[in-house]
Amino acid sequence: MPSDTDLERVLRTAGLRVTRPRLAVLDAVRAQPHLDTRALIAAARARLGAVSHQAVYDVLRALVDAGLVRRIEPEGLDARYEARVGDNHHHLVCRACGAIADVDCAVGVAPCLTPSADEGFLVDEAEVLFWGRCPSCAAGVPSPSPAHPHREARP
Repeated sequence: MPSDTDLERVLRTAGLRVTRPRLAVLDAVRAQPHLDTRALIAAARARLGAVSHQAVYDVLRALVDAGLVRRIEPEGLDARYEARVGDNHHHLVCRACGAIADVDCAVGVAPCLTPSADEGFLVDEAEVLFWGRCPSCAAGVPSPSPAHPHREARP
């Protein structure tokens, strides 16, 4: 787990002011990838005592804009955030509980996939979501994580 000094250096290098909410949110994203905003607010409050929803949303926007955090939005789930940026990896998503896991590129170098027609675009990233069931859901074991509550299975 990075120290506050390491996190401060990361923020400054990205041209961001160091604030307690930014440190708390960046630390939470790095500690547990794929959390939604609600879980990040809880993590920030656990560290700081009090922080507004809006402050966390503002911090997340700043971190995403600075390229320190990636926002992913699997269909049917709240946006999730991760600190693994710049490598064009993909995700496995459980249809039952919403758990998300990283998976490296399927084939080749970024952008990993070549579109059948690029329509003149210079492609620099491919976003791929693999859908299925996580090992716990496939075995019929309920997910213990409040960040990944069970929900209706997708058809």
